[in-house]
Amino acid sequence: MDLFALTAHQIMELIASGATSPVEVAAAVRARISAVNDRTNAFIRTYQESPVGASPMPIPIGIKDNICVKGRLVTCASRILKDFCPPYDAAVIEKIRAVGGVILGSLNMDEFAFGSSSETSAYGIVRNPWDLERVPGGSSGGSAAAVAAGEAVWALGSDTGGSIRQPASFCGVVGLKPTYGRVSRYGLIAFGSSLDQIGPITKDVTDCARLLNIIAGFDRRDSTSVDLPVPDYALSLRRDVKGLRIGIPKEYFIAGIQPEVQAAVMAAVAFFRKEGAIIKDISLPHTEYAVATYYIAATAEASSNLARFDGVEFGLRAVPEKSRKAGIVDMYEETRARGFGDEAKRRIMLGTYVLSAGYYDAYYLRALKARTLIKNDLDKAFVDCDIILSPTAPTTAFRIGEKASDPLAMYLSDIFTIPANLAGVPALSLPCGFDSAGLPIGLQLMAAPFAEEKIFSTAFAYEQAHGWHTKRARLDL
Repeated sequence: MDLFALTAHQIMELIASGATSPVEVAAAVRARISAVNDRTNAFIRTYQESPVGASPMPIPIGIKDNICVKGRLVTCASRILKDFCPPYDAAVIEKIRAVGGVILGSLNMDEFAFGSSSETSAYGIVRNPWDLERVPGGSSGGSAAAVAAGEAVWALGSDTGGSIRQPASFCGVVGLKPTYGRVSRYGLIAFGSSLDQIGPITKDVTDCARLLNIIAGFDRRDSTSVDLPVPDYALSLRRDVKGLRIGIPKEYFIAGIQPEVQAAVMAAVAFFRKEGAIIKDISLPHTEYAVATYYIAATAEASSNLARFDGVEFGLRAVPEKSRKAGIVDMYEETRARGFGDEAKRRIMLGTYVLSAGYYDAYYLRALKARTLIKNDLDKAFVDCDIILSPTAPTTAFRIGEKASDPLAMYLSDIFTIPANLAGVPALSLPCGFDSAGLPIGLQLMAAPFAEEKIFSTAFAYEQAHGWHTKRARLDL
């Protein structure tokens, strides 16, 4: 029995029965990292933490490299945060430690979460365990790849425009972007502050619900955290979907979608109809503006957030080598030139441009208005629908380098995930089949704000009837 391949709830059952111990589980997962990480590059660095006492949930977990862990290197996969060790734990890390979670290390990602393929990391690209010549998605590619490869029982990622769900889709695992404000962002190094949300990446829906139970909740240190009770999400795991109203948005079935993706998603629709769900054809008319809106709003916020990385307070500091009398502006320029990668520079420049005096109204202000229209579309849809169902991504995992030189093509890979971030609603991706190349296909479920329970019950009903989540990545073949 490979302990590293089990879910958290299976491991807890074995521990409870005395069939294994937390120490044995941690050792098995670390051995797996040693065996395969040179192929996946999912982990940037690992820790040697041990299970503590009779902890209620001593599960080994990987942490995306933009979530602060006290005294550990956290770099956002960027050269500019070289040698940065946060002096405090993020709120989610505090919660994980409170239940005895074993933190395995920092997971690779697109630099500052800027990407959809995990190819922009300063620590090298991440590879998809289902096919090492393909991307795992991004920006939480290391998190999804680690879970799929058995290098972590579960993981934390962050989702600004699909960065949990799209990698989950590409790697055949489960990923949830919670409602904005459901999980504290305290200790998350910000990309787009009005969009970012930390969430779980797991092997199945049950684990996803249990990990959200651990990390969710109000936090006074995060001004956007919402003070609402946290339900026991595990209690929502039911198979009955009779009478559930599921909306199918026509705008999510577009020209260019991979036929096998559409077929798998429509097969899921047929399943829900057979089980007694009410299927509704709906329209979200402003979806076509989502990508443009996102890449204005998100880059504007990124430009503001990344202004702090200037070589003064922390991280990399560089001065021009040929100048002994370099001033502070020279130091800023040299630090950022050396510290930021190409995609980070692209997004900073774009964000600075749309916020500049002559273009603020023409771009940023109009993007905010379009964002409101997109949110209104979803609000109206949830009056008549409990769930909105769609593909997570228009294709399965693409080849490494395939879109690296075409930023627009790369950005369009998030076309189905972005609206949930713009509107702040919860959304989950779970496996719903494989294409002819044996690559996973993801099914996306969205619900109204703080209706994660509806998502979990719907996802659980589908998962238990199909078993796609039990398939193992081909890494060992």
